[in-house]
Amino acid sequence: MKALPDVLTEKLKGVKGYDEQAFLNAHQLPAVTSVRLHPAKQSNAFINNDPVPWCPEGRYLDERPVFTTDPLYHAGAYYVQEASSMFLDHLLKHLLPDNKNLRVLDLCAAPGGKSTLLASFLDKSSLLVSNEVIRTRASILEENMLRWGYMNTWVTSNDPKDLGKLHGYFDVIVVDAPCSGSGLFRKDAKALADWSEANVQLCSQRQHRILADVWPALKENGILVYATCSYSPEEDEQVLQWLNEHYDVEPLTVPLKEAWGITEIRNGAACAYRFFPDKVKGEGFFIAAVRKKAAADTLKPQRFKTGNDKKIQQQAAYLLQPSDDIAYLHIKDEYCAVIAEHEKDIALLQQYVYLRKTGLVLGTPAAKEWLPAHDVALSVNRGNGIPFVQVNKEQALRYLKKEDLQLPDTAKGWHIIQYEGLGLGWIKALSGRVNNYLPKHWRIRMEITDADWQ
Repeated sequence: MKALPDVLTEKLKGVKGYDEQAFLNAHQLPAVTSVRLHPAKQSNAFINNDPVPWCPEGRYLDERPVFTTDPLYHAGAYYVQEASSMFLDHLLKHLLPDNKNLRVLDLCAAPGGKSTLLASFLDKSSLLVSNEVIRTRASILEENMLRWGYMNTWVTSNDPKDLGKLHGYFDVIVVDAPCSGSGLFRKDAKALADWSEANVQLCSQRQHRILADVWPALKENGILVYATCSYSPEEDEQVLQWLNEHYDVEPLTVPLKEAWGITEIRNGAACAYRFFPDKVKGEGFFIAAVRKKAAADTLKPQRFKTGNDKKIQQQAAYLLQPSDDIAYLHIKDEYCAVIAEHEKDIALLQQYVYLRKTGLVLGTPAAKEWLPAHDVALSVNRGNGIPFVQVNKEQALRYLKKEDLQLPDTAKGWHIIQYEGLGLGWIKALSGRVNNYLPKHWRIRMEITDADWQ
């Protein structure tokens, strides 16, 4: 590994918990691989692996497998996430003992690690808005949220300043800010190659701007979680100090176990948590939470007439588990289902932001049948009465490569392809053949070796 920048290691000498030689030695070791299991999609994936101490669903892996060739990855049985960043789970459970009826924003959400964690934490009465301003990254975020399968998770693609217009709307805002990436040097050689002191300063300025732009959207007594994967104090403690100087905030703390190796930082009125790779089994990470004490303007609730479409409900309700609190809507060119209580949120949000994904897309009506959407096959809300075909790993991978499947005994009609009990997508069985309805952009493009089929 290339030598770490001297200017970085020199500045870290004033940071609590920094042990220069141990830090340098840790960077000669390979990065830690970890995943977080889906709490509602039960599978045998990694359940016997060592847990991440601060996240019950987190698991450490002895080595990094080729996730692309694991059908359970495609089914959303787990999310590949860096262990240190899973500390958000511990933070949320202590700061938000009641996870109901919250409005939560993950501002810089791509590729989706913290958003999928938030989705698992929140009650279905709460609403998660996952935002990514860069459209290409927003596509990746949308796919990952779709794979995770919750109806109350929406995706937007907006500048923080646009979301800041939602005055006093959010109970919680998570800002995993764009940063210089020094905490990921072991995982990403490009992060080390691209690192510079000038970029640290640029990132720090951007972080200030992002927080200032989105701050009005946090309600009074709401919680802001700020995180980076940078070691630089300019992007960490100094940003918190700036926040404390410019806004009325209360630092929030959570209990730690000494064995975890996490360093608690107290800097004036600020409190934060640092993760050093020589002290924790994970990569470099910084996270803090504050409560907004100042009064906040609030938006007036919007009058709206329900768009619940009984015709859509009659045609598509079989796709979902029976429920009285779902609205069936026609939004633009999509037919989707949302938690009924969240329909008013659509009326409000669409005045200010671009809603890229709203609720669960159900599919489209055709002359003689309903054409089901891929989203349904991956949803935790899908109906138990939908026909399915259980397949082995080779069949699952052939399906995921969008190849033809030989399933001669399958009854005619729509079926969900399942692997170890989890949905992968749809097929339609016809006379003598099966049509593979996996969306083209979801297919596996890499060559699969003989060993991968096993």
